[in-house]
Amino acid sequence: MISAFFVVLFAFLAGMDGILDQFQFHQPLVAATLIGLANGHLTEGIILGGTLQMLALGWMNIGAAVAPDAALASAVSAYLVTGPAQVSVDTGMAIAIPLAVAGQVLTIGVRTLTVALAHIADKQAEKGSLRGVETVHWTALSLQGLRIAIPVIIVMAVGAGPVNDALNAIPDVITKGLAVAGGFIVVVGYAMVINMMATAELWPFFFLGFALSAVSELNLIAMGMIGLVLALIYLQLSPRFNGGSGNSGSGKGGSGNGDPIDTILNNY
Repeated sequence: MISAFFVVLFAFLAGMDGILDQFQFHQPLVAATLIGLANGHLTEGIILGGTLQMLALGWMNIGAAVAPDAALASAVSAYLVTGPAQVSVDTGMAIAIPLAVAGQVLTIGVRTLTVALAHIADKQAEKGSLRGVETVHWTALSLQGLRIAIPVIIVMAVGAGPVNDALNAIPDVITKGLAVAGGFIVVVGYAMVINMMATAELWPFFFLGFALSAVSELNLIAMGMIGLVLALIYLQLSPRFNGGSGNSGSGKGGSGNGDPIDTILNNY
């Protein structure tokens, strides 16, 4: 019962933060890890969350376009992988894609309902009722939380047996096809990360990481520690960040290689 409570709580927080975007509970890495921790399968939750995170890097709301819902995909697939059903991570990935589309439909529906709540909030504001405005605000957020929590509760209520039977009834051509499609999207996520770090200063570290992983038996934790140490050493030795002089200039006038982030750091 305790694990079920925390699973529903984390799902509820993921739904709320999908709108707040404040504490990142809706991010796959966070949501799947927390649900895996609640179910006692932290490793599987981290693996699933990390993989889904790369998939969700390209999901973003632009203008009126609503992106696929990472919160529902993460919460339900994480429960199926780390919960009593114990489905594989590959199956969880394949399930996450249609769940994200279903979550997109749900969030559009909830956002449509909140239009009426906005008018109610306007009336409360006209009355000068701050408590009334706050109540409407929390009601709208709670609806977004329930949008994720209720599907998770339904999956929990159905039980592991029927869930596994339903998953086994899906043809392999569909599940494997979705898994392959998810793998392609993950590659796009990696490409986006590489594009963000594609500067002359960072390329040596990029290739060094591949070299170290190929010629050694270092795990990801060790590689992360090495990367952190190299980053700290780079910040200490680089004239750009320690106030010295270099090719990229220093002080408030140094703009480096034209990277706006470097300019902000220099000015700071």
